[in-house]
Amino acid sequence: MRILVLLAALAMPVVAFLSQRGVFGPDNGEVSARYPTLLVAAGYAFSIWSLVFALDLVHALRQLRARWRDDPLLARVAPATAAGFALTALWMPLFSQGLFAACLLVIFAALACLLWVAVRLSDAGAHGGAHLWSWLGLSLHAGWLSLAAFLNLAQSALAFGWIHPQAQLVSSLLLLAAATALLLWFNARMRGNLAYAAAALWGLVAMWVRQSGSTLPGSDPTARMALLAAVLLAAQSAWLRLRARRLAATAH
Repeated sequence: MRILVLLAALAMPVVAFLSQRGVFGPDNGEVSARYPTLLVAAGYAFSIWSLVFALDLVHALRQLRARWRDDPLLARVAPATAAGFALTALWMPLFSQGLFAACLLVIFAALACLLWVAVRLSDAGAHGGAHLWSWLGLSLHAGWLSLAAFLNLAQSALAFGWIHPQAQLVSSLLLLAAATALLLWFNARMRGNLAYAAAALWGLVAMWVRQSGSTLPGSDPTARMALLAAVLLAAQSAWLRLRARRLAATAH
């Protein structure tokens, strides 16, 4: 199973490279441009994938070392990690082909897998121990997907004709509220996972930047909602970490 984790970790940047060169069809930017939504971040935000892929590969290589071969935590999360990586890689060619229904199934399945892994690592205190690098990469991946899945849902709804291109505000605010609720819930569940929150904050701020300069009807309220979501998540993270430190100090 750990070999599968490595192979899936390698597949993600390879598939991303091929996808951006049009091997599977139009690249992500071209497909996104066909379905302009209010729930889209500024282009620079997607550079986070380079960091996520690099840290995921670090995890995949570390878990193969002799020191970690009998580690029960890494063995427990390996199947879900491999699945999450493989599904992330699969999403890219599906999106290039415009297979939005399949994309939704794949991205939410990937999110479920990596959220489960991030929670298990957080529960084990990996952020402060020997598995810090694994916790960091997998938490970032889960945090970004927690927002990206809803962005994909908004774009799919537009592609399916469920919403009108010029009347997206209500559905966009509802989806953004749902994404925010998910982020706050799991951040609280992980007692303030700073890597998880940081990935989502990166995306939320980039959404605010993009929508602040957009001409789509409803862009200004969406930009303000994205900024509010970012403020709420940042404030919650600060409070949760402060609370954790106080509890630790009291225990000692």
